[in-house]
Amino acid sequence: MIEIDTNNPAEAIDITSRVQAALREEGIEDGIAFIFTLHTTTGLAVNEADPSLISDILNLLERLVPKRGQYLHDRDEGNAHAHLRAMLTGNSVTVPLSEGRLKLGTWQRILFFEFDGPRRGRRIYIKTIPSTVNKK
Repeated sequence: MIEIDTNNPAEAIDITSRVQAALREEGIEDGIAFIFTLHTTTGLAVNEADPSLISDILNLLERLVPKRGQYLHDRDEGNAHAHLRAMLTGNSVTVPLSEGRLKLGTWQRILFFEFDGPRRGRRIYIKTIPSTVNKK
């Protein structure tokens, strides 16, 4: 489990190194890492962490799901846009592990999206499934 404090109403945070550090503690060399956010107004994705692309992603989500959209849920909580944006990004990613490292492409990073911030103690659960295949 890793925890993140966010600073903005909407933002993306590269959590790749935090996930890798948590996996190192588990000591699993080969298998699958399942990374899951425990919040309904956050999301996870694998993509490039370039700041301009992050801005493009957040701007796209703002256009698709504007903060002021006359949503029914806003009568109660006022954060329907955050739930809807989280639905679009998804709440988990699965990444292979090889030789104790996340098997990501050159530019791929694990991104945590906050849509209802700022918040303290956002929790991300990490579960590993070790490979049962013997290497030769």
